[in-house]
Amino acid sequence: MSTVAVPVRPGAGGRNQERWSGRWVRRLRFYLPAVVVFVGTLAVWELFANALAGKVTVLPAPSVIIETLRGHWDDARYPLGAAMQGTLTEALGGLALGTLAGVLVALVSARFLTARDILLPVAVAASAIPIIAMAPLFNAWFGILNPLSKMMMAAVLVFFPVMASVTLGLVSVDQAALELTRSYASSEWTVVRKVRIPNALPYFFTALKLATTLSLIGAIVAEYFGGQRNVLGRIIVESASSLAFDVTWAAIMLGAASGIVTYLGVALLERLVIPWHASQRSEQ
Repeated sequence: MSTVAVPVRPGAGGRNQERWSGRWVRRLRFYLPAVVVFVGTLAVWELFANALAGKVTVLPAPSVIIETLRGHWDDARYPLGAAMQGTLTEALGGLALGTLAGVLVALVSARFLTARDILLPVAVAASAIPIIAMAPLFNAWFGILNPLSKMMMAAVLVFFPVMASVTLGLVSVDQAALELTRSYASSEWTVVRKVRIPNALPYFFTALKLATTLSLIGAIVAEYFGGQRNVLGRIIVESASSLAFDVTWAAIMLGAASGIVTYLGVALLERLVIPWHASQRSEQ
């Protein structure tokens, strides 16, 4: 039985290795400045806090904050673990409600010009209302202990950027693509599904990444005006009032970490849903 030798293109393995190494070098150059700034800021913060130990209690050292996180994670007075879970649940609920409402209004606004002329000014006016003024109203409508009141606060902040961005993505479609699709006698729903929605997806994910941080801000601010005890907003208010600033900063760090993780989750989802978009290909 004879064997057939398969010719191997010379240098193919080397070129693949160079491509992978070049990709990692580009990623390292992209992330290294942020890592250096982050680590440097923590180091300066630690040195400054230790140098003024006993004099400055409002800004504890990062090592003290980390130790506070460990000590109060399951604490009875300041349960940071349960508080992070409660606030994150409210923020994600508000994110879902605001995103759903924003997408539905955007679809109606993009389809009907009259609806757009009516809904856009209303949405702009609603986004201009101070968030602090709305929190007591939601507490009165849905109940001060009901997480839905905090979700609605977060949903109000999420609604406008999602609605505005998705509307822009739906209407700013290349006219040549629309004419080509309609030349095949495509229905309006086919045009929306095949042309408008794919064009609006990058706008949607950009707004959604912004909305992740806004939802946490809305939930925590709403918690300042009352609610369940095991949430970050209440712990921040109570610990700051009792001058336990290490607990206050620990709760703030948990809120920031929750926002970062949620943002990264949306960024990963964006890579999976629209890998064909130019912004995703340029990061490869």
